[in-house]
Amino acid sequence: MPLLPSGAFIMLEYNEILPKKFILLDGAPYEVLDAHVFRKQQRKPVNQTKLRNIITGKVTETAFHVSDKVEEADLSLKPAKYLYTNRGEFWFCNPSNPSDRFELSGEVIGPAGIFLKPNTTVDALVFDEKIIALRIPIKVELKVTEAPPAVRGNTAQGGTKQIVLETGATVQAPLFVNEGDIVRINTELGSYVERVDKK
Repeated sequence: MPLLPSGAFIMLEYNEILPKKFILLDGAPYEVLDAHVFRKQQRKPVNQTKLRNIITGKVTETAFHVSDKVEEADLSLKPAKYLYTNRGEFWFCNPSNPSDRFELSGEVIGPAGIFLKPNTTVDALVFDEKIIALRIPIKVELKVTEAPPAVRGNTAQGGTKQIVLETGATVQAPLFVNEGDIVRINTELGSYVERVDKK
């Protein structure tokens, strides 16, 4: 991410718009998810990209041509420690200054917020001096607080059952998962990955 003097910015050529880069389009920050430069017959090359609007989460496909240039988004990361949720409000603090508390909306947190454990520190993405998104780890380990016993012969649901995790989130898991187990969860898909061996 660019660290530049105030007011300066980096322009990216069409073929520099690559995955994991952040760009500005119409004043909004986008993350480049996918990029593929190709040439159609005798024409000039085109960079076909898949972009995600960091603020709305909407994914769009955009083609950039040789003559196109875009501004690299001036984003920064700052650590944020998750404290608790109250009536849909997610409260965080500065890890090095617990009295510096702030609230983030569910829109900023995204669906993966249900897998956040209190006292977990995550990276907050800052744009225009405002937190616009959180980088929640793709995989987290959580304790199972509720798991109905497996019923013999219960294969109608493909051998899964709904379990409750320590954060209050519910996911489908295999029948062998029990209360007290530690399980690994994919926060992007909101799904069970595997049972982690008990320590």
